[in-house]
Amino acid sequence: MKKYTRLEVFKAMGDTGFVPLFYNSDPKMVQQVVKACYNGGARLFEFTHRGENAEKVFSELVDFCNKECPDMILGVGSVTDAATASNFINMGASFVVTPVLREDIAIVCNRKKIFWSPGCGTLTEITRAEELGCEVVKLFPAEVYGPQFIKAVKGPQPWTNIMPTGGVDTTQENLTAWFEAGATCVGMGSKLIDKQALVQGNFDLITQKVKDVIKIIQEIKSV
Repeated sequence: MKKYTRLEVFKAMGDTGFVPLFYNSDPKMVQQVVKACYNGGARLFEFTHRGENAEKVFSELVDFCNKECPDMILGVGSVTDAATASNFINMGASFVVTPVLREDIAIVCNRKKIFWSPGCGTLTEITRAEELGCEVVKLFPAEVYGPQFIKAVKGPQPWTNIMPTGGVDTTQENLTAWFEAGATCVGMGSKLIDKQALVQGNFDLITQKVKDVIKIIQEIKSV
């Protein structure tokens, strides 16, 4: 699978404005969700590392995307140690997302020129991440902090790029609040990938949601 540079990942985040994220132990389910997001216009996808079968699922997902979603930039999330990050990078991950700031993961990603985004919750953590070469920090869980946190951070640090994740929903009101506060992009999981749609196998609904989200984000950014 094609590996994307850090700058390419960063540009895609800015262009589309959001990163869908999802995990399931069924490889076929994950593949259908990724394809649905791809059909809707998503060009980044974070596969969250949350189960014992995650590596097998991701390996099959890489092969699937090579054939069905050739322009999808695949990454891995919920990574908590350097060994796991390195393993997924070797399988084809073009970016790594973590729930916390881990310097050992930063070292592995920087050595291999891989984009990484650590979960941060204080200005000190954000600053340290940037000192370690991070381009976009993940605000997590975003619903705890809210859009005003981003606005406050970008006052003294306008160069900081932030991706709120956890609690971001698909409504225009919610998305507008995050982007007007200064978010670079948003991470979206269960609010985007509807559980009912998964149960019913209604992947067209996910595709439509992705299209709607992209349209809203583009409208917000164009103002």
